[in-house]
Amino acid sequence: MSMARKTNTGSPAPHATDRHDVIRVLGARENNLKDVSIEIPKRRLTVFTGVSGSGKSSLVFDTIAAESQRLINETYSAFVQGFMPTLARPEVDVLEGLTTAISVDQQRMGADPRSTVGTVTDANAMLRILFSRLGTPHIGPPSAYAFNVPSVRASGAITVERGAKKAVKATFERTGGMCPRCEGRGTVTDIDLTQLYDASKSIAEGAFTIPGWKSDSFWTVQVYAESGFLDPDKPIARFTKREMQDFLYREPTKVKVNGVNLTYEGLIPKLQKSMLSKDKEAMQPHIRAFVERAVTFTGCPECEGTRLSEGARASKIGRISIADACAMQISDLAAWVRGLEEPSVAPLLTALRHTLESFVEIGLGYLSLERPAGTLSGGEAQRVKMIRHLGSALTDVTYVFDEPTIGLHPHDIERMNSLLLRLRDKGNTVLVVEHKPEAIAIADHVVDLGPGAGTGGGTVCFEGTVEGLRASGTVTGRHLDDRVRVKESVREPVGALEIRGAKTNNLRDVDVDIPLGVLVVVTGVAGSGKSSLVHGSLPHRSGAAGEEVVSIDQSPIRGSRRSNPATYTGLLDPIRKAFAKANGVKPALFSANSEGACPTCNGAGVIYTDLAMMAGVATTCEDCEGKRFLASVLDHHLGGRDISEVLAMSVTEAEEFFGAGEARTPAAHRILERLADVGLGYLTLGQPLTTLSGGERQRLKLAGHMSEKGGVYVLDEPTTGLHLADVEHLLGLLDRLVDSGKSVIVIEHHQAVMAHADWIIDLGPGAGHDGGRIVYEGTPADLVAARSTLTGEHLAAYVTQGP
Repeated sequence: MSMARKTNTGSPAPHATDRHDVIRVLGARENNLKDVSIEIPKRRLTVFTGVSGSGKSSLVFDTIAAESQRLINETYSAFVQGFMPTLARPEVDVLEGLTTAISVDQQRMGADPRSTVGTVTDANAMLRILFSRLGTPHIGPPSAYAFNVPSVRASGAITVERGAKKAVKATFERTGGMCPRCEGRGTVTDIDLTQLYDASKSIAEGAFTIPGWKSDSFWTVQVYAESGFLDPDKPIARFTKREMQDFLYREPTKVKVNGVNLTYEGLIPKLQKSMLSKDKEAMQPHIRAFVERAVTFTGCPECEGTRLSEGARASKIGRISIADACAMQISDLAAWVRGLEEPSVAPLLTALRHTLESFVEIGLGYLSLERPAGTLSGGEAQRVKMIRHLGSALTDVTYVFDEPTIGLHPHDIERMNSLLLRLRDKGNTVLVVEHKPEAIAIADHVVDLGPGAGTGGGTVCFEGTVEGLRASGTVTGRHLDDRVRVKESVREPVGALEIRGAKTNNLRDVDVDIPLGVLVVVTGVAGSGKSSLVHGSLPHRSGAAGEEVVSIDQSPIRGSRRSNPATYTGLLDPIRKAFAKANGVKPALFSANSEGACPTCNGAGVIYTDLAMMAGVATTCEDCEGKRFLASVLDHHLGGRDISEVLAMSVTEAEEFFGAGEARTPAAHRILERLADVGLGYLTLGQPLTTLSGGERQRLKLAGHMSEKGGVYVLDEPTTGLHLADVEHLLGLLDRLVDSGKSVIVIEHHQAVMAHADWIIDLGPGAGHDGGRIVYEGTPADLVAARSTLTGEHLAAYVTQGP
């Protein structure tokens, strides 16, 4: 057999595909980016850093990941695209070398009350199949173990249109696992009727006290007044037994009101559908306050909070029912599943073991599958989303993470770093938006954006290695090795907030005295019980001398693209009144959502054109030129500026503008001072809330709450989304709050905040059932000296490093 002989002994020419080893971005202009052009190496871990609002998310999520997703969506048929979200092409000249992008962001999970950790990760689906195969007694298919599937029974005649039409008697039956009493929610409601209406008044006199239910509301109040079932002029207290039944519980009935066909329904079922079926976390603040005042949520007495029917709870594998399995801590459930040996379901057990062990590996072994998804923090939600990618066989994928270390104790950050490196080592491109120095340290490539935030950012200040960043002289480079000293002298408390027998979630009958009048930091590993202790005990009581507790958590700011810092903080109200007074006209003229709005774009400034399955187009309104107001409104001035020019000002400019001279407005100036205090001086007053970064939104919320008269402030990880340089600014703000007579309690993992505290409460020693205890109470200096806990060890290492 003849063999070909090698005639070329030199190195082979590079293959054409080897030239595509970078993601090229040319001329990116999304949000505040200023013609950014960079090359990102593929199959490497690249960290994007910079001050909050510098343009990191605009580049990574809104440009690279968004365009990758848009191009993938275009490969589907027009029919399929019609069911998918439409994505516009980002503002960028060239994007080359993109691969399939998987975004793992911090968006909170489902507002559906039936959404749990098990349902969002498919672990519940696998458990249901397992019990339908091995459970005894056998009660039916997997749906018989599903708490979101009701049991259905029906019988009757059906007509089969096949050849000659023929009526056939048929019966239909489906066994579901939903508890019929609570409908799979695990809780039932007890409604305080006195919070719904004033029984001494009639409907015509405005008896309803439900938010949004005004006397002239056609869709709510008028239906009751004109239905014919009730006398609208009779006080509710004088309703007959029949009228009260119709008023509160009547089944949906068609009625005609002023010539319009509407549905009349009893007040209780109407409220249950419109308000009580939603997750409280997804409600607007005033609606949530009403629900918390009017409704008591208690565990369902029939299913004992498990959400499942009696049959589903009775079917067991060994001594464990599916309700028991979902209630277990996931680390314990993983051990139970490992002990199951059944060849007939071997592939299912393998997949279930992998999913549960991924929870443990990623540091979420303390959760249970029955935990409502809406109660997860942003960091926990992001790590839950990571689980489905850990064992994926896909390579050459671009994974995009938004601050994956949020909510993690320094002890847990090392584990997260190893997971990111594992994803990279499988041949994937990993892009991470991050502030923590421990996460930046593992990067193969660093992109630092800035130099400032908002209009002061949007440019690339540095590209290269971590060592190059340290020597670069950028804001991030200068602060990368920052370390703080433990506070030598601490403030003396002026009292204490007593918590006795706290048992929320994993807390073990905790007794603790939280000092008042000082800066208190509550810390511990993720899942140790910090939020359970603080949020589960404090909101239900007042501080010393009846002081109110003001809680500022991580729930997202809700608002449309019309919402902006001026509307969210209430700043626009005094500004409108000042304009109205100066010009002798109505304040409503200076609202883009009211009488002053441009009629062409309805005050939006842009006109949106829906193109079905293709991306919609937004064009600047030609009539108002994007200013959102009628031309006649812009003829009115205050201090030489019209309302659109004021909304285009930054907070710093506006603070000076409304602080003195003709435009002096003390009420507006006070709000602007608070915005500047939290480091948002660069934001423009009219910037849509939808364009703000996570860190900016949280600081905006903090500024809004600073006007409240509470004596005790509770902050949940205020360093979330903050750059290293901004942490020092935050510490100054916390000091000013305490020095003004407030008591500040902070749930935090950042070592700089711990070192700055007057008092530390450390929970642990572990997570889940391994935590829930107080492992240290005292000053930061004593904690560092003792090094008796994980927090103490990491804090000691932090404050003793560096110059």
